[in-house]
Amino acid sequence: MFNNLTVKQIAVLIASAISVINALLLIIWLLLTGSFGSLLSVLLFILISFGSTYTIVSLLLSTFVFQKLKMIYKIISKKKSKKDFSLATSNLTDVNDEVIQWAQDREEEIIELKNLENYRRNFVGNISHELKTPIFSIQGYLHTLLDGGLHDDNINQKYIKRAASNVQRLQSIVEDLEVINQLESGNAVFMMTHFDIGKLTLELFEDLKFRAKENKINLSTNYNPTMPIIVFADKDRIRQVLDNLITNSLKYGKMKGKTKVSFHSLDENILVEISDNGIGIGKKHLNHLFDRFYRVDSSRSRAIGGSGLGLSIVKHIIEAHNQTINVHSSPDEGSTFDFLLPKKEAKNKAEVM
Repeated sequence: MFNNLTVKQIAVLIASAISVINALLLIIWLLLTGSFGSLLSVLLFILISFGSTYTIVSLLLSTFVFQKLKMIYKIISKKKSKKDFSLATSNLTDVNDEVIQWAQDREEEIIELKNLENYRRNFVGNISHELKTPIFSIQGYLHTLLDGGLHDDNINQKYIKRAASNVQRLQSIVEDLEVINQLESGNAVFMMTHFDIGKLTLELFEDLKFRAKENKINLSTNYNPTMPIIVFADKDRIRQVLDNLITNSLKYGKMKGKTKVSFHSLDENILVEISDNGIGIGKKHLNHLFDRFYRVDSSRSRAIGGSGLGLSIVKHIIEAHNQTINVHSSPDEGSTFDFLLPKKEAKNKAEVM
């Protein structure tokens, strides 16, 4: 009952209580003294008492309490341009609720800012570490060549090739960072079209067959060229997704292992699965697998090559298609990555992008 009072109602309530008390005291005094005044005089006294008390209470609340509260409310109110704090009509419970909500929002913002700061710190540390390795390698090779190795036919070509390889790695890191920046900022342009994802997979198999042959890994798919699998997505971006996932399965696959790309029809979507019987991934790593520069085995990952950004890019591309990518893996048993793509354009384009 008293939780939703306005300032005006508070003043009325206090004034009424004081007036009733004054009236009772007046009546008791009249009874004790035997001086009985007229009823009109008593009523007049009550009205004067109420009016004066209401004015004093309102003035005190306005001057010493609610003017300060009004300033605070204006600062924290998100609707201050549309809604002002009125001494006469504002519901104090609503004001209290908004203050509590504001405090909760600020707390959440502080937590988010702390998380962003930790993320920034980790990102700076990670990218510094990633760039340092190829830079130091290039520096070492060049200094060796400048110190006389350039004229040594036994090492000059070899060191130049190694330096060029590390330059390529630096370029790969920079290009991948640019892609992620575009995806996160919303500046990436997606060209949504209908295409045969099975045919695209066969093209990637052709591009990767030499790497697969080196590791003696068999590439296979359940795609039948006579039965096209049409999806609605950005073909170049999905090519990048498949390329990253298949390449990873080749990098971390077992010798004489297998990598399979499967497609399954699910109502209006196509489920895409990339599975292998490689070294697998421990459970503790799964939640961080798509983080920038995260490596399950740092020493082996850097030796194999890559920017450390591939899976992060994959995640951003799939999410830009309004889908999610999942991973299922166990050590020494292999891994499976899967995601959905729509078969056709959504009626509402916002459902896709």
